[in-house]
Amino acid sequence: MSAKALDSKPIVHLLKANKIATLDELKRALRTRSTMTVFRKLTSIGYLSSYSHRGKYYTIPKIAKFDQTGLWSWHSIWFSKFGNLVETAKEFVDSSMAGFTVKELEQTLHVEAQHTLLKLFQAKRIYRKKISGLYVYVAFDPTKRKSQIAMRKSSASQFEFDLSYELKALSEELKAAIILFFSLLNEKQRRLYAGLEAFKLGYGGDKKIAQLLGLDVHTVAKGRQDLFTGQIEEQRIRQEGAGRKPVEKKIRKSSKRSKNY
Repeated sequence: MSAKALDSKPIVHLLKANKIATLDELKRALRTRSTMTVFRKLTSIGYLSSYSHRGKYYTIPKIAKFDQTGLWSWHSIWFSKFGNLVETAKEFVDSSMAGFTVKELEQTLHVEAQHTLLKLFQAKRIYRKKISGLYVYVAFDPTKRKSQIAMRKSSASQFEFDLSYELKALSEELKAAIILFFSLLNEKQRRLYAGLEAFKLGYGGDKKIAQLLGLDVHTVAKGRQDLFTGQIEEQRIRQEGAGRKPVEKKIRKSSKRSKNY
């Protein structure tokens, strides 16, 4: 084991125990007051800083369990495999199917995103277009941008009429219908449907839909993220071997009598 690795052992032990740590906690672990010393040790082992909470928390890659969108949180402190908030926001905008409004990206990343999106737009790293009265942030690449804008316009008319409805205003009959429809879906479809309904409700939608459908709020949030980041994997609904068995053509056996002729 190298001398650098040995010197960094207190940091590794601290992060394995607590998952994340602040700069002051890392200094205490190393028994130093030097910020430069801490970052030298972190760099030697590789590290991640949170994109939430102004980047004040640190961890190491083997601790972070990123989901399929590239995010991981510990006690509501968020990390991204793409780096800081600016790079994470750009990655999400670039890879999305229909771009993001400020509200949509804030719901997805769980942090304030307006300043970050404006910064990226002003630096000409992403593009924005006003659609249905809202600014939608899309990729700067013209080809990708065109596809995202077309997708957004085609879906805007579907969402526009009910984006502002409140769960409390739903009739008992409609609530019952939603729950019945939900019960007919498979696990993946339930998550995506819950995410869609939460998106329609806007801020606080994850919690409201989770309460209505009896889901964990994180499940609803994941469904919403999957929908708007294009992370939906196509899977076969019918299991291997299911369905109607192939018809085998039966060969008519000739009788002994026929053989004699």
